[in-house]
Amino acid sequence: MKEYGPDRIHTIGLFGHGGAGKTTLAEALLFASKALPRMGRVEDGSTVSDYDPDEVKRHASINLSVIPIEWNGNKFNFIDVPGYADFRGEAAAALRVIDGMVLVLDAAGGVEVGAELLWQMAREANIPRVVFINKLDRENANFQRTVEQAKGLLSEAITPMHMPIGSGANFKGIVSLRKRKAWLHHNGKDGAYEIAEIPAEIRPAALQMADGLIEKIAMTNDHLIEEYLEGGAEALSDEELRQGFQAAINAHTIMPLFIGSATTLSGIPQLLDGILDAIPSAAKRLTTAHDLRNDDDYFLEGKADEPLSALVFKTHVDQYVGRLSCFRVFSGELHSNSVVRNARTGRDERIGQLFQLRGKEQTPVSVVRAGDLGAVAKLADTLSGDTLYGPENPLRLRGISYPEAAFTAKVTPHSKNDLDKLGNALHRIIEEDPILQLGRDIQTGETLLSGLSESHLNFVAERVKRKFDVHFDLAIPSVPYRERISSTASSTYRHKKQTGGAGQFAEISLRLEPLPADPDRADPLEFASEIVGGVVSRSFWPAIEKGIRESMALGVLSGHPVIDVKAVIYDGKEHPVDSKEIAFKTAGKFAFREAARKANPVIIEPIYVLNINVPDEYVGDILSDLNGNKRGRVQGMEQIGHSRTLITAHVPLAECQRYSTDLRSITQGRGDFVMRLDHYDDVPHSVAQTIIANAKQHHDDDE
Repeated sequence: MKEYGPDRIHTIGLFGHGGAGKTTLAEALLFASKALPRMGRVEDGSTVSDYDPDEVKRHASINLSVIPIEWNGNKFNFIDVPGYADFRGEAAAALRVIDGMVLVLDAAGGVEVGAELLWQMAREANIPRVVFINKLDRENANFQRTVEQAKGLLSEAITPMHMPIGSGANFKGIVSLRKRKAWLHHNGKDGAYEIAEIPAEIRPAALQMADGLIEKIAMTNDHLIEEYLEGGAEALSDEELRQGFQAAINAHTIMPLFIGSATTLSGIPQLLDGILDAIPSAAKRLTTAHDLRNDDDYFLEGKADEPLSALVFKTHVDQYVGRLSCFRVFSGELHSNSVVRNARTGRDERIGQLFQLRGKEQTPVSVVRAGDLGAVAKLADTLSGDTLYGPENPLRLRGISYPEAAFTAKVTPHSKNDLDKLGNALHRIIEEDPILQLGRDIQTGETLLSGLSESHLNFVAERVKRKFDVHFDLAIPSVPYRERISSTASSTYRHKKQTGGAGQFAEISLRLEPLPADPDRADPLEFASEIVGGVVSRSFWPAIEKGIRESMALGVLSGHPVIDVKAVIYDGKEHPVDSKEIAFKTAGKFAFREAARKANPVIIEPIYVLNINVPDEYVGDILSDLNGNKRGRVQGMEQIGHSRTLITAHVPLAECQRYSTDLRSITQGRGDFVMRLDHYDDVPHSVAQTIIANAKQHHDDDE
């Protein structure tokens, strides 16, 4: 492949709901540009972009993959992005490095859930967007319905540039509304077509749509609208229409919609030409970097003679080959066999052989220039989202905004061998999928893995099994309930033990006081002494505190830890021979238990704040579920975006551990949410009784 400057490089993401035909479209683009002698098939596992064994097995994209092609003196770096919601992390990574988006819609399925969510992500990222209606040769294809759905659910600015000639088995070609000509495709799958006049049976409708498009383009400029009103569409030259088209795109009054069929290659050359008009090159993408020397922003124009800045957007991990880091160079040049620095770690990274990717194929190159994508193997400390820069010009690019994890499961390895390998395997998978979070609940001792959904984590378990031969089960974690006291109480406890030899003796008087809830409190116990006269030696106080802490960890109602308590020893006795640390530790333990039982103990539970983003038509169902099934308390609602509402609610963790699954069911996958711990609150009496009964049953089973 030839070398191209930033003004000739376009990085385009292929987005869409799973099954819309993105991967087949990538094959069509490769074939139409003569990069492939024949098209592969998803069903056969022979496509360039779906090469991972999991992708071949599922007949669906899981990882993003890079598909470069050459077209009319330009280089397109297409990124085939998974369409299912469980792999939105790949979409987030692609959105950070692309110059524009092609949203692929199924002409029979219309605007499906994944397309709507991905469009929303692209809108928030302020990425230029075009739409491609695919599969017009499919049975039940409906161009007009799909356009109306796109305008209603995505944006009123979506504007058809083409009109189909027939549909389904009768799909014969495409009308260019801008050029007022028809492209009639030939039978076969070579993509050949001929330019002809618009067929008579659709000419009136096509000309009406063409007039609407020309008027919309002319509205961008007073001179153009004046010419249009005086002389009609014929008064505008092709160059004036092109300039007006670009101005309308820049003003977001037009988002072009193209049509075709990837399997028959119909409309593929026209899509490529349309992308050149609609999406700017890398040279026109201004990027802000942070200058680490003077703590200021630095504006990059994407030129080869600027300081080096490159962002790693994808990491592939193989247990045999190691780590392969995919990056985009935003400015400057990155050379093979050079040294760069990681902005996050501050450490140097040695760059070996650079590659350009096409699916799994790696082509060695000596340099990757501004605007282009590349890959390098075996970087020591670099992860997805990291910036690489030349040591003499320290810059940091904005990282990748990944979706937040919304589902957590406990991980239970099958065997000791699996346990020994589990940590390393999960850390390697997390390098590939930064949305995943691995942790350990100190209270329950459970290993926790968090991701986007239950199905996301199930897929991770399958992937770890295949790649690293590590087997584990996933289950809902234990809720980390806690206990607190709600009043002040005291107790006096004497520990006396005589075994024939040296005995044990300790007596303490202990007062417990509740502390106000404070999420920032690091220590659940505030220990103090009001001992006067030395009735209990200071040397025994640490032992008493240790006994109190051990008792706090076991709780007094349900076996959950006690928090937010002040313990004060105010009296006691000791024996000159029999008093030992173990005796005072035991006395502290039981004195606490007695006092806590008198202090009106209650069980408290973690309350999470949920920010739920849903289409307006589901608001009633969401509120009903929160109030009726989740013990939730709605805090507020806010209208956001295009016909969507943001609901904020407080919900006990016990009721929302599977909320990602519940929300997907209620909204048919069109809802999204994030959750975070907000505070602890008292458990209702009926729920507390169930928790206590379960704890007693668990204790009896253990015995």
